[in-house]
Amino acid sequence: MEETAEDWRAISKRGIEKDRQNNKKYTTMKTDKIKVHFTDNDLIAPTNPIEVNLIGAGGIGSKVLTALVEMNYSLNELGHAGLTVRLWDDDMVTDANLGRQRFAECEVGLYKSVALINRSNRWAGTNWKAETVKFERDSLDRLPEHAQAGIYISCVDSVKARFEIAEILKGLNNNRAYRNQAKYWMDFGNSQSTGQVLLSTIGSIRQPQSEKYEAVANLPFVTDEYGELLKQSEENDNTPSCSLAEALDKQDLYINPSLAQMGCSLLWSLFRNGMTENKGFFHNLANFTTQPIKVA
Repeated sequence: MEETAEDWRAISKRGIEKDRQNNKKYTTMKTDKIKVHFTDNDLIAPTNPIEVNLIGAGGIGSKVLTALVEMNYSLNELGHAGLTVRLWDDDMVTDANLGRQRFAECEVGLYKSVALINRSNRWAGTNWKAETVKFERDSLDRLPEHAQAGIYISCVDSVKARFEIAEILKGLNNNRAYRNQAKYWMDFGNSQSTGQVLLSTIGSIRQPQSEKYEAVANLPFVTDEYGELLKQSEENDNTPSCSLAEALDKQDLYINPSLAQMGCSLLWSLFRNGMTENKGFFHNLANFTTQPIKVA
């Protein structure tokens, strides 16, 4: 059937209405405030170095420590008080750790935390500390000594350890009068060629008023937001590797350093920019893609 002028007017009217609706959606999108998290003021201009508990000195943890050395030096150069790091791990260096982790042959048999901290202190002139125990409650359900810190970074290889860390952090006494109040927890995790990093707040962080942004005070724990996924992932084989060749079958050679660099870049942005739109990311080294996790 041939279309009349009225038909075209009707089509045109519908088209204009559709454009109007699209423009309305676009305008709404444009006027929506971007959700961000503003860094706690105590991290921006501290009087003393910020205490960091780095939990795990293996494939990711050993490389995160190197990034923290660089970050501390850079912060100092910018007039910031910098960081003081305490590295927790009860594991010892074995032959299987050489190559993929930051250890030399002469360090086999030493505690991982001691070997790494001694090397970092010699290189950077710092006085960082090593703990040769796990970051966990003891048999009397007491918190580990020196458990209090401003930032916690977990680089552990078991879901059980993540949930134990979460329980400890939830139970910390965050007294406002205490200068070293727990503020943030950053968790690193990976499989063979994929991984993720998630930044959480320990409680709520006071946020400034902003006309441009919607400030988000609380970033949930990885165990709260992705608890079921973590438990499902535990079905995979997490038995220790007895050789480097076996370890490389389980994990890509560069998944750990790529996660460490990107995760520490997120932490650096908290100091340098004073805010972040992203609270983490999913990373796939097999196809070279990274998906940010937005603050929500």
